[in-house]
Amino acid sequence: MIRTFFAATALAMPFAATAQSMPGMDHSMHQMAEPAGDAPAAPAAPMDHAAMGHTMHGMDMKGFVGALGPYSMMRDASGTAWQPDTAPMWAIMGRLGGWSTMVHGFATLIHDNQGGPRGDSKTFSTSMLMGSAQRPLGGGTLTLRGMVSLDPLMGKRGYPLLLASGESADGVTKLIDRQHPHDAFMELSATYSHPITEGLSGFVYFGLPGEPALGPATFMHRFPGMANPEAPISHHWLDSTHVTFGVATAGLVYRGVKLEGSVFTGREPDAERWDFEQPRFDSWSVRASWNPTRNLSVQVSHGFLKSPEGLHPDEDVRRTTASITWNRALGPKRNWQSSLAWGRNTHLGGDHAHPADAFLLDSALQLGRWTVFGRAENVDKDELFGDEDSGNPLAGQVFNVSKFSLGGYHSVPIGKVAFDLGGLVSKYALPDAIKPAYGASPTSFMLFMRLRITG
Repeated sequence: MIRTFFAATALAMPFAATAQSMPGMDHSMHQMAEPAGDAPAAPAAPMDHAAMGHTMHGMDMKGFVGALGPYSMMRDASGTAWQPDTAPMWAIMGRLGGWSTMVHGFATLIHDNQGGPRGDSKTFSTSMLMGSAQRPLGGGTLTLRGMVSLDPLMGKRGYPLLLASGESADGVTKLIDRQHPHDAFMELSATYSHPITEGLSGFVYFGLPGEPALGPATFMHRFPGMANPEAPISHHWLDSTHVTFGVATAGLVYRGVKLEGSVFTGREPDAERWDFEQPRFDSWSVRASWNPTRNLSVQVSHGFLKSPEGLHPDEDVRRTTASITWNRALGPKRNWQSSLAWGRNTHLGGDHAHPADAFLLDSALQLGRWTVFGRAENVDKDELFGDEDSGNPLAGQVFNVSKFSLGGYHSVPIGKVAFDLGGLVSKYALPDAIKPAYGASPTSFMLFMRLRITG
């Protein structure tokens, strides 16, 4: 089947505790002494991480630097993942004693209507609050980060989302055509980086929970994924390890290149969304990232996940991903970003011993108070009709499905926060064999209101 897509998405971010505050960061303000456009960033001079503080785009960053090495903090995304240096960020910055502090966050109220015979409707809320604190330590940089969510309040069955699959609502039944809620504690991590020689730094990262070096920056931390209130159906092929109970990562950063490896817990979070789970450190991953210009970020990664699904404990997974993200600041409160990603899960053992691919293309364009976004995905799904022992003749079969979403919202600034009002519509391309179950041409839509920190 020919795999095609097209897309667009944008806005919102995560959390912390802060004393003073300052306006949020807007990469469209070109007041920084860096190359313009797609020009490569100038080679980094030796940096004293213990004394460094700098200004980004004419704005005091309150001492924040790159968490992993000598680069702009704007490059840092989820876990140890990178994004383009020009990617926008909304946050309240401050100082608390010797610490630089930053807080992001949003809360979204959503009415969800998934069409077709297997669809459903629900009104629910998603939220995220993320706080960071950073200070010089021993000639290097210590960064602490915490991220929490009230998603468990939507219930263990999450929300309706056609073609979504992965994890379990109760430890017994797999969630199909629904998106699971995230855990209340999504990240509690510490990162320490230290310069080695000119332009070269080493770092270590520990999280419980945290995110290993596997896949692109998590969808909710990418500009195209922040605006869209629904999770991608390719999530479990690309970035589902972003909430992992037990992660240790070490790596090197040399100018625009990062090499890193992780050991982590392969098992996905269980159905108890409020607890901390026991680390196993039974899985591993490696990732190479490259930011050739301020507007581009590229990564390739591979990992081994030991028994990721509790319902199939005898199955291991090898996951390979590659992605490229492009960002362009177009002017004050104007930005355009697109991401293209591919992921492959190769199951080892059990009933799903075959490779399955997923492709994602998303894009977002912000023009002042208006933002338009879209996403296109093509995924090999083998769990839509349960396991082979369910008695359903379609169970265990692989079906190549596509989803296309388009939406937008209008934003009203209110001090250091913004109120967004928007919606989206989704259509699907399905193989004939599953149209009796899903309908010939189902249509889904979401309407949402969001309050987010802008700084």
